Amino acid sequence: MTKLRADAARNRRLLIDAASAEFAAHGLEVSVAQIAHRAGIGKGTVFRHFPTKERLMAAIFSDQLEQLADTGTALLEAPDPWRALREFMTAGAELQADDRSFCQAVASASRADPEVRAAMARLIGAAEALAARARAAGAIREDVSGQDVVLLLGGAVQAAAPLAGVSPGLWRRYLHLAFDALTPAAAHPLPVPSPTAADFTAAAEATGAPSGGGAPRPA
Repeated sequence: MTKLRADAARNRRLLIDAASAEFAAHGLEVSVAQIAHRAGIGKGTVFRHFPTKERLMAAIFSDQLEQLADTGTALLEAPDPWRALREFMTAGAELQADDRSFCQAVASASRADPEVRAAMARLIGAAEALAARARAAGAIREDVSGQDVVLLLGGAVQAAAPLAGVSPGLWRRYLHLAFDALTPAAAHPLPVPSPTAADFTAAAEATGAPSGGGAPRPA
């Protein structure tokens, strides 16, 4: 029984890693056959672990969010709060720039998945802790929240997206513009408040698909 559980956990990890690599390179339209081939397992194993494509996407997306949250948590030990926040934002933006599926997943119904929502809450918590340290050090303006940080790191990638094919590193320009905007030197009052955790929850619920979803594309 222990060996069976270990094999199942191993296959699940292989599937997530293989699907993540395929989605990152080719977007969310890759087939289950491609994923199974990359993982070195049969298509039936894919369906046993993930009966719908939405569940597979949610598992990958939550895994990415958890890794980014781990990065943020580790950076809380860095001696320079402002540098730590910039490193966290750069890591998040780089993930989105390098992974075609990430931004698609952000806009998909996978955000309503409980596992994804828990990972997102942890990510925002790490971002808020980093922002709080930077605020306390006077490195960023007082009205910047962790929610602002999470949205800004995606905004830099989206701003450069139309030219990503010819200038793949352009997102760094807009991320650094965001860094400048975070500093208090030239701050002006903002017209609307920062989004709240409740706003993120409501947005996730608004994207929720009917339960069950569609089956993964089989070929």
